[in-house]
Amino acid sequence: MGLYTSSSPLLYWGLAGPYEAEEEDGRRRRTRPAGTPTSPNTRVSVDIAKTRHSIPGVGLISPPPHHDIYSIEDLAELIYDLKCSNPSARISVKLVSEVGVGVVASGVAKGKAEHITISGHDGGTGASSWTGIKGAGLPWELGIAETHQTLVQNDLRSRIVLQADGQIRTGFDVIVAAILGADEFGFSTAPLIVMGCTMMRKCHLNTCPVGIATQDPELRKKFEGKPEHVVNFLFLLAEEVRSYLAKLGLHSLQEAVGRTDLLRAAPFEGNPKAKLLNLDAIFLNALSLRPGTNIRGGSIAQDFELGKRMDNLLIKQSKAVLEGRSKEVTLHMDITNEDRAFATTLSYHIAK
Repeated sequence: MGLYTSSSPLLYWGLAGPYEAEEEDGRRRRTRPAGTPTSPNTRVSVDIAKTRHSIPGVGLISPPPHHDIYSIEDLAELIYDLKCSNPSARISVKLVSEVGVGVVASGVAKGKAEHITISGHDGGTGASSWTGIKGAGLPWELGIAETHQTLVQNDLRSRIVLQADGQIRTGFDVIVAAILGADEFGFSTAPLIVMGCTMMRKCHLNTCPVGIATQDPELRKKFEGKPEHVVNFLFLLAEEVRSYLAKLGLHSLQEAVGRTDLLRAAPFEGNPKAKLLNLDAIFLNALSLRPGTNIRGGSIAQDFELGKRMDNLLIKQSKAVLEGRSKEVTLHMDITNEDRAFATTLSYHIAK
């Protein structure tokens, strides 16, 4: 389980106020080798060192686990703090597709995350080790199906926007992910290839030969990608998705979510063992577990009770300073241990 944060030694591995105030989605991504999360000293330029609050030329280590998250309660507190630091951000938690991920996702939903990404074993950044790419996680199909079913069974599906991630490249992949329960679909490798990525798997070494994953000014000159390339790819992908929806008799992608009756196992004669596979668990209709429940992801907003926060009074009384009409303000308030993340939202408005 991982909540994306950046790696500078600030709040929660790097959530500086101005940095957080600019975020629309409460996730952070970083490229690093799986199992050995380091940035070589040759990569740590002046700009990177400044961003990471470190020293140029000194190798950096990012902890594989997040040491402030050892339980669902810890995660719930972090989600609350992040929401308070930017009320307009959507807080997302990324989980690895594995057996039991549905139970974890239910806990994450109860912790009031608004978005969950299920990441399959096929994906992996160019910084990942070969053992990490080949040996970590399970197919996203298994994780998405289990998570969707478990959330529906616990009447939590409507609170969570569910995203599938991990080598999703074609319209067929999108349709299958939607049918298994996904609301959204993450693309990384395919758009990078469209922009010119040659899959050299050197993203973390600052030696990308096509100028994508590098801060070297000479290598960056080789970058020939354009936004239009990605836009064109996504338009063609959307057209493929539309054609599949038409063949299935559906009017929108939302109508495909959870419609496992539209899937069947393709016969495979090449391997006798393949005939022994039982895919009933994937094809199970989640609504059979809890008939009539709302399965439209994100249709019910998580209630963070932000309207009850003392920060609202702080912001109101500090309005003159925030708007530049006054230089200072002095406030006197009684704070109790129920006033969690005090002044965090005020800091957000200051940093905006």
